[in-house]
Amino acid sequence: MTLNASGPLLYRRNAKLETFLKRSMERTVYERIRAYESCVVISETISKAYMHVVLSDERVYLTEYPPRTLTAALCFRHVRDIELVNDLPDFLRGKDRELCQHIRITYVTEKPARRPRDWLRRDKGLPPAASSTRRTSHCPTIKRTLEGYPAQRYHSERGTGDVRMLAPTRSASCPNPETLGLPRVAQPPTQPPAYSSTSSPTAPLSPSNERPHLPEHGQVPRRIGSVLSRLLRRDCADSGEEREAELHLYVVSRTSRLYFHLQSLWNSFVIRSTMLLDPLYRRRCRAPPDSAPGKRLPAISWERTAHLFAQLSSELLQEGINVESLYLLLQELRTAAHRNVALCRLFWRSKEVCVFLVQTLEESLHGCQSLSGVYTADQLLLSTLIVQTLALMFRETEVEPARLSLLSAEKGTLASRMLLALICDPELQNQGSLPDVDLQALLTEYLDAACSLLFELLLLGHEASRCSSAENVLSVGWILRVLQPHPHLTSFIGYQAQQVVLVLSDLQESILSPIQSVLLFQRCRLLLACLRCNNQLAQHLRSHFSEEFRYFVNLSCAEEKLPPHYPISQPTLRLVEQILSLHR
Repeated sequence: MTLNASGPLLYRRNAKLETFLKRSMERTVYERIRAYESCVVISETISKAYMHVVLSDERVYLTEYPPRTLTAALCFRHVRDIELVNDLPDFLRGKDRELCQHIRITYVTEKPARRPRDWLRRDKGLPPAASSTRRTSHCPTIKRTLEGYPAQRYHSERGTGDVRMLAPTRSASCPNPETLGLPRVAQPPTQPPAYSSTSSPTAPLSPSNERPHLPEHGQVPRRIGSVLSRLLRRDCADSGEEREAELHLYVVSRTSRLYFHLQSLWNSFVIRSTMLLDPLYRRRCRAPPDSAPGKRLPAISWERTAHLFAQLSSELLQEGINVESLYLLLQELRTAAHRNVALCRLFWRSKEVCVFLVQTLEESLHGCQSLSGVYTADQLLLSTLIVQTLALMFRETEVEPARLSLLSAEKGTLASRMLLALICDPELQNQGSLPDVDLQALLTEYLDAACSLLFELLLLGHEASRCSSAENVLSVGWILRVLQPHPHLTSFIGYQAQQVVLVLSDLQESILSPIQSVLLFQRCRLLLACLRCNNQLAQHLRSHFSEEFRYFVNLSCAEEKLPPHYPISQPTLRLVEQILSLHR
């Protein structure tokens, strides 16, 4: 693994591809590249071509092998599902066929279906589904190791605008209107997978644009005519304006982490783009609501960011710092992390700051409570800010090796401390008569923040679970086992389940805000992990909340409360459906 001055990590580096990308992309777009990998691509316009897949925080790009043009294949905003398909592609042979990972991305497109171009042989054939065969045996989940994987260049913040590129011309060799003509750059001599000579390429399934024959206007009653007009509008929308399409990626490697990165980037995109719909969060990230698509503030250089972070770190770590100064410095750190993801990467490379925050959380939330038995407002305010800051540092740092190295060191000692420190008693213990309303509000805010941080740790655990045994450090199973002895774990998880029931029941009729929708998504992921990966927690949830989920939560109510224009709505509805199926 290597790291250059600006900080992007690339596991199996392809210097010539990076040079090509750097020359063909705007600097702000190039800096947001997360990963790239070579694989066989099948789509409506491409038939079994060995290409480079390039991932940014917003889009999936494709370029030939060797690269000549760069095409924006899809935006994560339009993705509906990303899944591993258990099949054996017929167009590969030998070990390549057995080792292949087939990733299917389902997305919504506004473009009409077009005939695929076979970038290899340009012959005709069958649709993608016919070019592979289902594996005959029940294959276990593909295991991945943490060995080389190329990834990122980023230090400016993400936004919700479309990506703009510099080159305005179009290549004659690739007439796709989203493809940009770029100079040819030679590639390193990497051997593509072996193709079977008997395989046939694919062709698209073109949707029919025919409309039903209608009688003349005078022959159609008004009521029937209105129904038919709605059907016509719907048919027009389905056939021309919006429809589902698929992008198939065949990676010839069992250790590839492309699937994980796609899932992780998709999660990050829907979370951030949904939260940017909130005016307060948008102002915090310096993303004005009337900003033009793709418009971004000038990025601070890596060197300048590193210098400012070093100054802030030294002030945080100074001896004898009082609580008020600590709180103000943490606010500054959180605000800076919102605006510049490079600072998040520097955070993980600075072990001292992370260890300091975990230690401060232990002392603030649990040290004083163990003496007095109650929370104080200062405790809850400081603890919430620490947990929010830690959760923010996980965002968009999936391919930062320092994060994994720090959390997994010494058999996950720091990760264990972080997990045990964030869990607390969700019941407000008061030595007086009635609970303090303001104190209860502060405790609720902390519990929301703790759920978000636990969600981020579980995402990290899903990566570790795919890459190795579930018994290993940082896997989802390991995380839940570390939490198992905590005296308040079941009440903490129960509180999160109660909030899901409350939000999705008829007891609360209001439409969810962007922040509430993201929190619901995170809580659903937490509950699913407990139901699937820990028998004791699963039993607790089923014995205490099965009736609530069965009688008070329904999918139609969830659909009403999650606005369709929220990017996170559809992923959340799928999680709710899975939770309901596990409670039946």
